Amino acid sequence: MVVGLGNPGPEYDGTRHNVGFDVIDRLASKTSIPVELFGSNALSGMGSYRGRKVLLAKPTTYVNRSGAAVRALLSKHGLTPDQLLVVVDDINLPVGRVRLRPGGGAGGHNGLEDLIDSLQSSDFARLRIGVGNNFSRGRQADYVLSRFESDEEPIMEEAFEKSVDAVLMFVREGIDRAMNEANRG
Repeated sequence: MVVGLGNPGPEYDGTRHNVGFDVIDRLASKTSIPVELFGSNALSGMGSYRGRKVLLAKPTTYVNRSGAAVRALLSKHGLTPDQLLVVVDDINLPVGRVRLRPGGGAGGHNGLEDLIDSLQSSDFARLRIGVGNNFSRGRQADYVLSRFESDEEPIMEEAFEKSVDAVLMFVREGIDRAMNEANRG
């Protein structure tokens, strides 16, 4: 299962916090897996990619409250956290940097923290996409809910392409091979 974190609603489209949704949308397009079925507080779609079953999902519970929706999807489909890849924004990485890890902590991300708490596990892969940290003290929420600057857009397009490729390699060949490709550069 591949889950992209983001906030629902057109007012959040294209914001830094919604890069997870952006990747899921691109994956849906590339794999022809429609992400439109609503249930368990998420939009989701099941399909296959190169002979492997794939569930794509976008929780509709807002980034910081994604845990219950993801837990419900895992349960509904008989999956465990180690079969999960979460795509998330990261202010600790420069704009456009992509990092794939097999597990770990929340790294200060409230959405990941909620997932870890809800799943009672941190043993799930996460693909972090850098959105930078060009904000003043106390302005983090405004920053992650802002859109990318025009000079950042081409960088993010490359990051989205790299992220989609990394997720598809994860599906095809597993975490180790996907990390080798995604974490270059």
